[in-house]
Amino acid sequence: MSDDDFTPRLGSQRGKDGKKVVKYGGRIRAAARLAGTKTGVRSRRFDGSRIGRGASMGRLLSSRDRLAGFRGRRAVVKASLIRLAGKGGQAARAHMRYIQRDGVTREGLPGELYGPETDRADGGDFLKRTAGDRHQFRFIVSAEDGAEYPDLKPYVRRLMTQVEQDLGTKLDWVAVDHFNTERPHTHIVLRGVDDQGDNLVIAREYISHGLRERACELVTLDLGPRTDHEIEARLRHDVDQERLTAIDRRLVRRMDFDRTVSPADNDPFQQSVAAGRLRKLKAMGLADDVGGGRYRLAEGLEDTLRRMGERGDIIRLMQRELTARRLDRAGVEQVVANDLREPIIGRVIQRGFSDEHRDRHYLMVDGVDGRVHYVDIGRGDATPSVPEGSAVRVAPSRIEATQADRTVDAIARANGGRYSIDLHLAHDPGASEAFVTSHVRRLEAMRRAGTGPERLADGSWTIPDDHLARADAYARAQQRDRPVTLELLSRSPIDDLAGKDAPTWLDRKLAEGSHVAVRDVGYGREVRTALAARRQWLIEQQLADDERPGFRYRDGALDTLRQRELQHAGERLGDDIGKRFEPARLGERIEGKIARRVDLESGSFAVVERSRDFTLVPWRDVLERNIGKAASGIMRTDGISWQFGRGRAGATIS
Repeated sequence: MSDDDFTPRLGSQRGKDGKKVVKYGGRIRAAARLAGTKTGVRSRRFDGSRIGRGASMGRLLSSRDRLAGFRGRRAVVKASLIRLAGKGGQAARAHMRYIQRDGVTREGLPGELYGPETDRADGGDFLKRTAGDRHQFRFIVSAEDGAEYPDLKPYVRRLMTQVEQDLGTKLDWVAVDHFNTERPHTHIVLRGVDDQGDNLVIAREYISHGLRERACELVTLDLGPRTDHEIEARLRHDVDQERLTAIDRRLVRRMDFDRTVSPADNDPFQQSVAAGRLRKLKAMGLADDVGGGRYRLAEGLEDTLRRMGERGDIIRLMQRELTARRLDRAGVEQVVANDLREPIIGRVIQRGFSDEHRDRHYLMVDGVDGRVHYVDIGRGDATPSVPEGSAVRVAPSRIEATQADRTVDAIARANGGRYSIDLHLAHDPGASEAFVTSHVRRLEAMRRAGTGPERLADGSWTIPDDHLARADAYARAQQRDRPVTLELLSRSPIDDLAGKDAPTWLDRKLAEGSHVAVRDVGYGREVRTALAARRQWLIEQQLADDERPGFRYRDGALDTLRQRELQHAGERLGDDIGKRFEPARLGERIEGKIARRVDLESGSFAVVERSRDFTLVPWRDVLERNIGKAASGIMRTDGISWQFGRGRAGATIS
């Protein structure tokens, strides 16, 4: 055989044991996959993240962010897009007032708006400019080391100038710096239009990654990279914190399948802080020492620590507000009620945002039970606005699928999945039209929320088989938005109620005959004093008797107080209106113009003007949008079934 007859064919490289050899590149790719890094070609599926200005810059900055060093200074940016249609304009004005509220500067003064070129911007002018805008953007920028800046304005202006360059347009914005939290932060409100007057659309990738990266970049440039000393000091500080820390995240990443982890590390300092943190977690009941230098982390560790951190922030907020108002509540229990179980009666200390981006609010209440309560009250429009210092009753709401949902479903099942007013009346001939219309309003509300059935052109509805499940989902969403009901008991200070010639919430407490819930501590002590004074005043007015078996109201006493209040209010209003006041009587037909709303101690009333006189009738929310219109109805014990419009049968609201 000649040398030319032999042609070698190389196979795949193998080790001594016959197994295929994994090359260095393959090991790198495998490690990347285990670390969660995406490899290969990115999906081309459209997700909308690249629509708008700054898409390419957002992708560039987000990719750079994955390679960011540990020494870079950090910043948090929260962003939200707010639609201004409907109630959005009202919410925008409320937000502008909120960010300029009292006590947010280093000196405890109201926040001051500033803009790109002025240190004193006019919020009213800015809102006028936004009147025709489709939307606005809101940002909260918080640099981790923001406290080192003597003034945040130059930093924010440079950030927004960089954003303008990234987006390729001039921006119209105002901002307020807040120093009332552990980390200073800035609220930025950005108009939703570009320099050509067109709608400003910012790519999701830029909002999610680009803006934060620019904020981190600038603070690192201003203050320099974090030194070894700063990094170590921060980690030492985190060891004993009762909140989620970077050390916890590192421990969770390193734990085994059975949730055990060891503090051992090649870096002696990292091993020291990990060991210290594990001892702290054990003391908090969030880790168990299983021996051999290993610890088992509790299930849900991250969520538990996150909630503990939020609770700590809330307690500090409550203490700060009590101090600012000079309310001495030393030794008084502070209760964080994110899931209220029992009603609370007390005085409003403060209302504010618990989460601006989800429009969730909280209420601080100085309770008659001697405790100070922090209550999650849901969306801003879910509860009425009440002034600070007013007395309120906060109760948990119980929203669930209603009998109306079950009735609609039953009628639809009997009629091939269809529902209408005619079908309902045929199903239940005794039902009133107003009663049936309430079922239609329920369907309309579900449809607007995106969980309801389809409305057809003829006014009938197609009811799906899972209608009750959808009703349950709608109720759960409402429960999240409206976790409580808020009842205003009185706008008057508690000291003014003792001699009030009107039925007050103190009368309700006295009529109950039990003061167990009113403790002789804090606001409860003030209420006890007021109750004693009210009891004495009622006896002097011959409206109550203090005899065995105890204090009791005389027959008709509360009605007498109610009539006195209405008469006094009618006389005062008569001077303003220039007409005579006539009390409304049961069974009387009320007809006239809905002029205004007045708030009295016993509740809210509508002023109904007639040609020669006027009267007061109980207020209903439906009257708000009918102020200035003619209306009529019959005064009954359960209210008035209103008809709107003069000289014709208008819409009936029961």
